Amino acid sequence: MSGVVGVVPEGRIGYGMQLPVQSLSTRVSMPWEADGDVTDIVSVAQACDEAGFTYVAVCHHVAIPPEPAEAMSTQWYDPIATLGYVAASTSRTRLFTNVFVAPYQHPLATAKAFATLDRLSGGRVIVGLGAGHVEGEFDALGVSFSGRGAIVDEAIGVIDHALREEWTAGVGQRPRPVQQPRPPIWIGGSGRPALRRVAHIGDGWIPQATPLDRLGDDIAWICAEADRVRPGARPQIGYHLVAHVGTPAWDLPRGVLAGEPQRIIDFANDRLGALGVAHLQVRLLAQSRTELCDQIAAFGEQVGPHLVRKALD
Repeated sequence: MSGVVGVVPEGRIGYGMQLPVQSLSTRVSMPWEADGDVTDIVSVAQACDEAGFTYVAVCHHVAIPPEPAEAMSTQWYDPIATLGYVAASTSRTRLFTNVFVAPYQHPLATAKAFATLDRLSGGRVIVGLGAGHVEGEFDALGVSFSGRGAIVDEAIGVIDHALREEWTAGVGQRPRPVQQPRPPIWIGGSGRPALRRVAHIGDGWIPQATPLDRLGDDIAWICAEADRVRPGARPQIGYHLVAHVGTPAWDLPRGVLAGEPQRIIDFANDRLGALGVAHLQVRLLAQSRTELCDQIAAFGEQVGPHLVRKALD
């Protein structure tokens, strides 16, 4: 993994999940979360901590326009504040932004926030960065939507440098991160610009809606491009998995991988680990916080320890 700040040990598949309540988007939340509060966020994070989850994650939006708010909602807890609060109630699980929209603020402010979080958490941050997709949100913040690609490219370079070095562009920042040479940077997105960022600078990749039948080709492109610009670098590839351990007493939506733990293990290893996938963002469907915590415990005990991947050539 030359040139890559690793998170998941070689040969293993890590696993994490987005915390509930933080966002009420219909894409990632369950109905019970509408009445949830900070107690639910912390309880689920602690369950992940106890079950050996690699990370807990939160997403980033600042202000949602009316039309997308119908599906996305306007509830998006601030990611850095939320993870800082969660850090005080956990001890092992990493703290991941999936993803922080880099163009929304100056990259030195972003580097400051992540460095501080890494220091306060004892070195548990994963810096997940992306370009963003809600045009009206860019407009509200006075940021160019059409120019976001160039903005995020420049921002990632500054964030990378500022997390490695105290002095950037003639100014210094402390506290310094605990992790050296810096916290890992994972890149979100599924278009070619995102894949290029993964290959050029990323330590990991978080695909967004990438179909499974395209995943192998995208991984091959990342590896080939990484070999061109930083030979031997192998970013740690992620993938999303919607699952339920066991058979629930309620009807699951279509497309959920459910049943005996071995069924989930076989799919993850044979379809994803065989491609070199290194970490899964697992969405465990549940109708209550109690059921979700039970699902987390079951996944951590019965599925996670058996997940393996092949090395990327």
